[in-house]
Amino acid sequence: MTSVSASAVKELRERTGLGMMDCKRALVEAGGDMDLAIENLRKSSGMKAAKKAGRIAADGLIGSRVEAGCGVIIEVNCETDFAAKNEDFISFVSRVTDLVFENKISDIGELQIESDREELVQKIGENISVRRSDFLENDKALVINYIHGNQKIGVLLEIEGGDKSLGQDLAMHIAAMNPLVVVPEDVSEDLIVKEREIYLAQAEESGKPKEIVEKMVEGRLKKYLAEISLTEQPFVKDGDVKVGDLCRAAGATVRGFVRYEVGEGIEKAEDDFAAEVQKQLNS
Repeated sequence: MTSVSASAVKELRERTGLGMMDCKRALVEAGGDMDLAIENLRKSSGMKAAKKAGRIAADGLIGSRVEAGCGVIIEVNCETDFAAKNEDFISFVSRVTDLVFENKISDIGELQIESDREELVQKIGENISVRRSDFLENDKALVINYIHGNQKIGVLLEIEGGDKSLGQDLAMHIAAMNPLVVVPEDVSEDLIVKEREIYLAQAEESGKPKEIVEKMVEGRLKKYLAEISLTEQPFVKDGDVKVGDLCRAAGATVRGFVRYEVGEGIEKAEDDFAAEVQKQLNS
């Protein structure tokens, strides 16, 4: 049995990102030859998946499926738009969507897809993450989905009354205008308190009397609540009509919606190309 030094194991760990025992085993099997150990490890899917696992996956696609009052929406991430256009990645998103829909899975952790995910990581060379999913079901309502052309934005909508055409228009509006809630009453008290504090601080800088400041704050808050509430927004196809008025005219009520945008809330790494080149030169 070949003996390998701790420093060699450490170097292999740094160069591959794999665990200590995996690195030690690879060096032993390669007779201590560092390059051969790396070559052998590169042939295994485990190494490539491990190397990619730490990378930020903030691109990807939205998947959705709706049938008979049931609907699901999911987000699957990869690192680049190039990979998002890969046929194997697109097929993976479709399979995950069907799996979530058919099993009515609300917890992504329940998905049995790890081997498929790792195989795809090995194939396309990027980190891949099934990030989130939502499921809507109402046999007395229309459940409608809308996916923007590039699959970067998706909406799942639950509406009682009206028809499919209205539902599609509303889902498209939600995709474009990004409301946070259906009606102003749905806004959390915590958010209202936070916004009021911000507006108060801004208004007090004006130096105006307290009663004027209070009116300014309430006016701004009312405007903010209207901007983030679906029913109070001007309809995207007709700015003279509010969404709430459009729904009332059709005898329709929006019961809920989910809007996904790929990568929202994920902090993307800012690459410094010059620094990266200098780092390579120094090493």
